[in-house]
Amino acid sequence: MSMHFEVDKKYVCELVMNEILAECYSGYLSASDRNQEKKKRAQLKAISPSSSINLACYVPKRNTLLYPDYLSCHRKLSSFQELSGRASSLYGHAIVSNNGPVTLAPNNQGIQAVLSSNREMEISTATKSGGLQGKLNKVVLAYSGGLDTSVIVPWLRENYGCEVVCFTADVGQGIQELDGLEEKAKASGACQLVVKDLKEEFVRDYIFPCLRAGAIYERKYLLGTSMARPVIAKAMVDVAREVGADAVSHGCTGKGNDQVRFELTFFALNPELNVVAPWREWDITGREDAIEYAKKHNVPVPVTKKSIYSRDRNLWHLSHEGDILEDPANEPKKDMYMMSVDPEDAPDQPEYLEIGIVSGIPVSVNGKNLSPASLLAELNEIGGRHGIGRIDLVENRLVGMKSRGVYETPGGTILFNAVRELESLTLDRETIQVKDSLALKYAELVYAGRWFDPLRESMDAFMEKITETTTGSVTLKLYKGSVSVTSRTSPLSLYREDISSFESGDIYNQADAAGFIRLYGLPMRVRAMLEKGI
Repeated sequence: MSMHFEVDKKYVCELVMNEILAECYSGYLSASDRNQEKKKRAQLKAISPSSSINLACYVPKRNTLLYPDYLSCHRKLSSFQELSGRASSLYGHAIVSNNGPVTLAPNNQGIQAVLSSNREMEISTATKSGGLQGKLNKVVLAYSGGLDTSVIVPWLRENYGCEVVCFTADVGQGIQELDGLEEKAKASGACQLVVKDLKEEFVRDYIFPCLRAGAIYERKYLLGTSMARPVIAKAMVDVAREVGADAVSHGCTGKGNDQVRFELTFFALNPELNVVAPWREWDITGREDAIEYAKKHNVPVPVTKKSIYSRDRNLWHLSHEGDILEDPANEPKKDMYMMSVDPEDAPDQPEYLEIGIVSGIPVSVNGKNLSPASLLAELNEIGGRHGIGRIDLVENRLVGMKSRGVYETPGGTILFNAVRELESLTLDRETIQVKDSLALKYAELVYAGRWFDPLRESMDAFMEKITETTTGSVTLKLYKGSVSVTSRTSPLSLYREDISSFESGDIYNQADAAGFIRLYGLPMRVRAMLEKGI
């Protein structure tokens, strides 16, 4: 239970210790414990009453599952500063904090108040015995600075008694999403923010292998979010090792695919790490609850209660979900798109560009060699102004439900067209058929979060080998949302003009076709003979 009173600051120690503690402890403490409390009251009176404070103390409570001695009584004053501690701490240890430095007061040394700001903080329950859910040492949290991850920080501290290291991966989501993150993270209670630039690694080691494999999920989806999660999760495992964390955490809901993608990567790279998924544990049921939790714990709220779309952006794509898109019958609003113009508003003149490819991997645009991330960024800019790469998809999520999303993938759409067209020159029929069949499974593995699965890695080795000869260039025409090929060349092309020409040649004798057709069609001829009794 909690009790709140307005008390003048000069009476804080006396009233709290003599009246309120006596009231809260009534019926719970033994005679020896009461004697110890008297000593502690005397120590608390030594606290200077020159500043108003909030005093929060915890006293025993019967029939609580995890902490049988957990109860709180509050004395709140006008300065919005707080002295916090645990009931058992009054005869053991106490944590004193007001969102500034934390002081641990050992037994028989009293409680030292550290009052450094006018900001009211939530009651600190972090002790050596852990939080409400258990005890962890240090947790690395996948952090975006949005509402969900902002409230996860204090929730982890409150429920697991741990330090929280926020981790943000720069995978090309834009500088606007990275501004002010450190201030946000620390304001939420994190001890540290780690930011890593993963753009080149993301494109080189995740996007380009999927591009080389021709991986497309359910005929349309170019796997933008699916490819980003394993590179982020891998970096989190690295950071956990660097900072000595024993757990990792994410803000994925229990209804989506991303929880699987993160956790399968954690399992594959460090099975000893604990994984905390707050959305599967806490009582917060939606954004409104999260906003109220944030306000209660004085965490800066980055959004209002009215949300429009749920978006995920990286260097490969931008996804849109929620709001009117939840009804598949609704047409997306024109102002929803951010990476591409409406094809109707695109330039009236087409634009041509040449993509250079080496062994199935793009290396240049219009003859200019670029790094993987720079190449993709340039194609996003070019494709976006022509309205390229808009996809409206109802997909089957891994967890069983269907969901509708709209994706913008301008640069990726250009690259997929270029690589596929070059393969038409460099791969034979049987190879293309096998590659396409494996591409379906490859895409399924990536979508399901099994990036580090030996099966995907083995399939990737096949894709790398089979595309060794996919080298050359492709010229594409971009016009009002469409991509069409105008030229394709390769020094390793299997196309021979002297063979394919309708003119007579020395290599291909058209008369040979008669015997081929008789043998190739023999099974069909035999069946027909059987049916006619011949």
